[in-house]
Amino acid sequence: MAREVTPRYTVPGLTVEDAGSLIEVLQERLHSLNDLHLTLKHVHWNVVGPHFIAVHEMLDPQVDRVRAMADDVAERIAALGGVAHGTPGALVDGRTWKDYSVGRADAIAHLGALDLVYTGLIEDLRAAVKKVGDIDPATEDLLIEQLRDLEQFQWFIRAHLETAGGTLATAGATTEKDAAKQSVSR
Repeated sequence: MAREVTPRYTVPGLTVEDAGSLIEVLQERLHSLNDLHLTLKHVHWNVVGPHFIAVHEMLDPQVDRVRAMADDVAERIAALGGVAHGTPGALVDGRTWKDYSVGRADAIAHLGALDLVYTGLIEDLRAAVKKVGDIDPATEDLLIEQLRDLEQFQWFIRAHLETAGGTLATAGATTEKDAAKQSVSR
């Protein structure tokens, strides 16, 4: 659903057109963060196996931080004069990716799938940083901070998937299910 993103007013020093461009990028980020925290909780509830407790407990701080990131993005949208669309329907209508595809599964399988989720999210976030960088350093700073945290979370996940020789179990996987399968069979 296309929504009007050009606000009637914005922060000093930005045009409403530039603010509209920022709001559009931030809305995409809001959808991705809301989707991520729900996906992380899904994994938290559906992880099984010998690594259960380590993964189960590792994910809650990530969920909390990702929820805080979503709040920061929504508040930046509002500060720019926009409307943060955070309803489930807006998320489903606005996302450009498929729903997480792994149900109840071994901890390592979920971590393999999450590695691909984080890769896609981080790639999209890096592109967003580039888009906003020439327009607004405050929005760029917000996204860069989130990028650092998300890269760290992926590192936590990849530490479970990496061999001593530095190879990732998910190397070459193109779907979450493939990554999950490769991770368990290594």
